[in-house]
Order: sequence, then structure tokens, then C-alpha cells
Amino acid sequence: MKSENFQKNRALLRRFLPYLRSEYKVLALDLFCASLTTGGEIVLPLIVRQITNASVETVGSLTVSLILRVVGLYLLLRVIDALAAYYMATKGHYMGVRIETAMRNDLFRHMQKLSFSYYDNNKIGQLMSRLTSDLFDVAEFAHHMPEEVIITSIKIVACFVIFLCMNGWLALLIMAFMPFMFLLTKRNRTKMRDAFKDSRHRVGEINAGTENSLLGIRVVKSFAKEESEIEKFLQDSEKYQQIKKNSYTYMGRFQTTIRLFDGGMYILCVAAGAFFMRAGKTTPGDFTAMLMMVNTLIGSVRRLIDFSEQFSRGITGIERFAEVMDVAGEPGCDGEGMDPGEIGGEIEFKDVSFRYEGTDKYVFEHLNLKIHRGESVAIVGPSGGGKTTICNLIPRFYPCTEGEITLDGNNINDLSLGALRRGIGIVQQDVYLFSGTIRENICYSKPDASDEEIREAAKRAGAAEFIEAMPDGYDTYIGERGVKLSGGQKQRISIARVFLKDPPVLILDEATSALDNESERLVQQSLEELMKGRTTLTIAHRLTTIRNATEILVLTEDGIVEQGSHRELIEKGGLYSELYALYATI
Repeated sequence: MKSENFQKNRALLRRFLPYLRSEYKVLALDLFCASLTTGGEIVLPLIVRQITNASVETVGSLTVSLILRVVGLYLLLRVIDALAAYYMATKGHYMGVRIETAMRNDLFRHMQKLSFSYYDNNKIGQLMSRLTSDLFDVAEFAHHMPEEVIITSIKIVACFVIFLCMNGWLALLIMAFMPFMFLLTKRNRTKMRDAFKDSRHRVGEINAGTENSLLGIRVVKSFAKEESEIEKFLQDSEKYQQIKKNSYTYMGRFQTTIRLFDGGMYILCVAAGAFFMRAGKTTPGDFTAMLMMVNTLIGSVRRLIDFSEQFSRGITGIERFAEVMDVAGEPGCDGEGMDPGEIGGEIEFKDVSFRYEGTDKYVFEHLNLKIHRGESVAIVGPSGGGKTTICNLIPRFYPCTEGEITLDGNNINDLSLGALRRGIGIVQQDVYLFSGTIRENICYSKPDASDEEIREAAKRAGAAEFIEAMPDGYDTYIGERGVKLSGGQKQRISIARVFLKDPPVLILDEATSALDNESERLVQQSLEELMKGRTTLTIAHRLTTIRNATEILVLTEDGIVEQGSHRELIEKGGLYSELYALYATI
């Protein structure tokens, strides 16, 4: 177990070293300053020793010149100590912040490359915790770890050398006593690390629960479930409190053990020093200096052991950082893969089967489908048949379980994600608008779009009229997730984003489902204009919106059960005809 933990920590530190190495100039100067801060503490016992021995031998030897020299030396060392400490507190901490920022940037950049499946199985609150509090602990670790190692190493070595010079037997006795302190505190250090990791996980759970509750606050209030949400939050808080209680229990045992050893080392030095002085083996000055050195030595050892707490927090943060970084991104997310250039829009499903990760049930199996360039294909059918899943497979939001999908004859797995998705415009059933202005949300698909292009896109989406009626027009702030807009308004803005992108392939997943009849009529006219010459895949429950589709597919759990134009399927009198008749009566 010990070897496993050592190897694990070593591997995690190797992951961290490149970030530390990038700051090597600041780090080198920071460590130099750290070594300078040890001077005053090491020299003071020697100054006291010299003054004590001089006064014991003869008061006349304690001259004003000697006093002024040692006082001047000590003051100089303290000035150097103050300047070095200032550098460590400013530049050293800023170094830690830069490392934290670099790690956070890398982590967020990597999160953008992770697949939909990863986000399906992980809580956003947990990921937020890894981006914030975990990396803050890593920043403190990055700054203090090298300093603590260099400071305590210098002090322990210096104290041991000085002890040897004054009294070798006492030095060996004290040094033999120290390993027991590390051994007896080891178990509590291990438990503290486990408690810190549990604590970080629980903070992530609290974040996830809070985010879930606050984002759904309207649902909470509409069902009068405030007390239920409060109860769940209190339960999470109670679990977190218990974990913190355990960690502080281990910390208390840890500190108690150290304090007992402090007292043991002091009394050992006093007793042994007294016997050596009684036997004439030690002078009063040496005895006084050794007591002061023991104080420095114990303080250094305690500082090193105390740092194990910060080490545990830091290494836990690095571990949680590495856990996300080790998750493979989507194939092609780094630009690898072929760029087909201009996309024509011919799509073909070849014996495609799909099931979600972690499940054995297939959404559909052995699906074969060909959509020619410029065709408008609509998919209808009961819920659960896989209509939305088909749309998610084309831009590779999820990989096919079996079979392949081609775009213009190229397997989409061989294309770079950027090239593939730049050629596809999507209006999703679940509209998501970012916190910001209407202008920012429309031009999200084309950040360099001119005002004229934005207005034209909004006009074609049937959104210009209500946008221009708002007090700030296109600069109106729409709130978190577009909360200040109606469902229909949000839908039209999302459609405007696709108009602005102007892609060769369109995927419309219930694109007009949230619109009233008049708005639907306006948007449908615009969509039909946009669809000309483009490959369009439409999912619709409102069957009147797809009557002009080149081909309509009826998809059920058994696969594609009917296929043809609106007129052909009506004349056939099958499932589509039944669905259309049912819709007409609503």
C-alpha cells in the first residue's frame, strides 16, 4: 500500500512538473529568497552562544564593539529576511496564480473536447469544483511546496551540523528521536488525505445540487417544492459537515502527536544538556544555543509535517485535475482528420446501429438511409424511435455503435470535427440561449457578422419585429438561458443563428414546435426558402410543416417502416396516414 501511494504521488507530481517548470526563473529566485529567510533564525543562537560564553568567561570580554557587531549582523540578516519574504509573498504567490490559471485554462479547453457521453454521465457541479476550489489548492501547493522543502532542509541540516560542532552525542540523540515523529503521524496523514478527497467530492455534489435546484427554480416554485429542495440541500450539507468533522479529528490527533513530541524533544535536550554541562562537556553558551536550536529544529520539523496537510490538499487537486485530463476527447477534436473542403450534403447511413454508453438496448439497428444533396427529408414517428438520435449521429455528437455514416462519400469518422460541424446547422428541440444580449446570441454562429447580416438573419427567422420592439433592440439583455423571452421568441432567435451560419446541411429538430400558428407560418416560409439547394433533415410532430418534404420517413422501434412523399404515404393509408389524421383532429 505504501509503495502504491508513493508511486501514485510520484506519477501525479510528474504530471504537475511541466507547469512548475514553466515558471523556473521565478521559482529559482523564490527558492533563493527562501534560503535567505533561514539566515537570521540559524545565526541568532550562535550570537547568543558567543555573548553568553564571553560573559561567563569574563565580563570584560563582552565589549561594546562585539555587541554592536553581532547586533548589526543580526539586523542585516533581518532586513534581508524581510526583503526575501516580501518577494516570496508577492512574486511567489503570483507564480502560483499563473500556474493555477494555466491549469484551469488547459482543463477548460479539454472539457470543450469531451464527448456528449461524458457530460451525460457527469455532474456539472463536480466539474465546476475541479475548475475552481481544487485548482486553488494546487496553486497554494505550487507556491509553498518548493519553499517549505528548501527552508526546512536548510534549517534541519544547519541545526544538525551546529549540534555536531557543539556536542556530537546530543546531536545524535536528538536526531535519533525525530524519525519516530514521522512514523507516528503517518497514519493520520493518510487519513487526512482521504478525508480531503472526500471533502472535495462532497463540495462538488453540493455545487451540482445547488445548480440543479437554482436552474430549475421555476419548476420548484410551480410545484411548491421549496421545502423538499431545502431538505436535500441540508442533507448534502450534513454529509459535508461529517466529512469535515472526520478530517478535523485526524488533524487534531496529528497536532496532538506533534505537540507531545515537541515536549519530549525539549525535555530531552534540557536533561541531556544539563548532564553534559554538569560533566563539563558543554558550556553555558552551548547549552543556551542548543535550546534555541532545538526550538528552530522542532519548528522546522513541525512546519514540514504541517505542510503534509497542504501537500494532501494539493495532490488531491492534481489527482482530480488529472482524472478529467485523462479522459479522451472526441476523435478529431484537435483538428486531426480530413478537411473535405466545400460540403455538398449527400448523407448515407450504412447498416448503422446505435446504443447509448452503459446500456445494452439498441435505439435502432441496421439502419440504412440515403439523403441526396439538396433533398429535404423529414422523420416522423412515435417518441422513442430514435429520430433525435439520428440527427445527433450526423454531426458526431455520439459515435455509431456499428456501421458507418458518410458525408459526400467520406466516412464522417475520417473528417475533422471542425470541418464537419462547420457545414451543419442545427436548431435543437431544447433551445439554449446564453446569458447576454440578443445580438450576442444571434452572432454566436458568426462572431464577425455585420449588423446588417444580423438583422437580415433575424428578419428571415421572423424575429426582427419583436426584437426591434424591445427597449434596447438587439442589445437587449435576455437573462440566464433567455429567461426574459417567451418560448417562441427564444426559438426564433435560435433559428436566426442558423440563418446567419448559412450551412449546406440543416438539421431541424422540432424547429417550430414552440411557435404560435402565425409565427410558425412566417418561420416556415423562411425555412423553406433557406432549405432550397441544401440538404435538410427535419424532425417534426406538426406534420403540416413537412408536407413539402422530398421524402418522409416513418421511424418506429422497428426501424423505418414507411418511406415516401406526403401524398404517397397518405394514399398508402398506413401509420403516417393515421398520425396525420390524428394531428388534424387536434
